[in-house]
Amino acid sequence: MSTASTRLPEGRYGRSADARADRTLKVVGAALGALLLIAVGWFAFHYVVQNKINAEVITFEASDNAVQAHLEVHKDAGTTGYCTLRSQSADGTEVGRADFRFGGRTTRIDKVVTLRTTAPGTTAELLGCHAD
Repeated sequence: MSTASTRLPEGRYGRSADARADRTLKVVGAALGALLLIAVGWFAFHYVVQNKINAEVITFEASDNAVQAHLEVHKDAGTTGYCTLRSQSADGTEVGRADFRFGGRTTRIDKVVTLRTTAPGTTAELLGCHAD
């Protein structure tokens, strides 16, 4: 004796409900993925375009009450703004913070700035630069 199959013949009655649901989920997932990719691209583009200032601390030298940092700034011509530097002591306590302003038509500024500290500093950290 054989048992009767409860499965429908393939291709005879169209797609099953599971196949339609799978296709719908794939379409919705692809659409949401595309929207997410567009949003990330849009935010990344605006971050790069609006970030007109790029800077880094090349070297620094610490003393008992100051830190001298060699700061290199690359910017668009005519852009004015400021960079924020901070210094920390050996135990991680912040001992100094200051903003250094710049402007002018040059696109590259190479300057040694002095950051006054309340105790001996062991670091010179660039927190960020902002255009006016």
